[in-house]
Amino acid sequence: MTGRNGHAGHVTEPAPKPAHPPVQREVEVVGRRPVNAYVELSLAAPEIAERAEPGQFLAFAIGGETSALLLRRSIAIAGAGDGVVSVVVAPHGPGSTWLAGLRVGERVDVVGPLGRPFPAAPAGARALLVGGGYGAAALVGLAARLRSQGHEVAAVAGAASADRLCSVAELSALAAPVEVTTDDGSAGRTGRVTVAVDELLTGVGVVYACGPMAMLRAVADAATALGIPSYVAVEESMACGIGVCMTCVLPVVGEDGRTRFSRSCVEGPVFGGDRVRFDDVGKLPHDVVGADAMGVVAP
Repeated sequence: MTGRNGHAGHVTEPAPKPAHPPVQREVEVVGRRPVNAYVELSLAAPEIAERAEPGQFLAFAIGGETSALLLRRSIAIAGAGDGVVSVVVAPHGPGSTWLAGLRVGERVDVVGPLGRPFPAAPAGARALLVGGGYGAAALVGLAARLRSQGHEVAAVAGAASADRLCSVAELSALAAPVEVTTDDGSAGRTGRVTVAVDELLTGVGVVYACGPMAMLRAVADAATALGIPSYVAVEESMACGIGVCMTCVLPVVGEDGRTRFSRSCVEGPVFGGDRVRFDDVGKLPHDVVGADAMGVVAP
């Protein structure tokens, strides 16, 4: 079988549907700590924590009851257990900055867990986990699950600079080796994650990645070239989190070989790395299902 980049070999299966439906709750912030350039929030949310699986996310109402910020902010789950669920927030725009500024004892409206989780690894497979920036936080729970199932786990954590790294200590407690890369050389090896990924792929049976789209593409391409299945958790903007607004669609190749626009929040955020058409993200491919009805013609 041939993948999206023309490489012969394995084509990954779709991510599984979540085992449990999401709930909406107003929850209390019970923990807050800085993590380099980010903020980790811990929330008392037992119903969400018991349902959450690695790869899923939460959608937060932003700014309080009188806020003009109407759209929710979707953040990957960094950990869940003992009635508490945690997220790592990167303050950027007004919404994420407000969220990162929440203090212990304050309350926030949240919906979750949402999205499809990372699928199980093949029996006996060695797994490679690759995280970019705060995307590495979403891989900690996955690393713990894989280890508990008897899998060997290696990991790469990369970022533009040392202050943008995340969850290195947590991954180091669960995976070996753990390689660190930074674009500017301020921590670990100098360069992008692929300088370490290319070395670690030997003997790997499955790759999981979470981070910026350019990184996901590079990791998926490297795995696909060797016939290794890969799963990527995309960082598309998910305004509603429930598949209504259609702001987070991506061109994804289905099991029938045809391309459809898939909603990252519902059909994702985890997709087979060889199924996402990274070249066409943000575009309207002529061969996507429904393009003919919109008057799109082949070049």
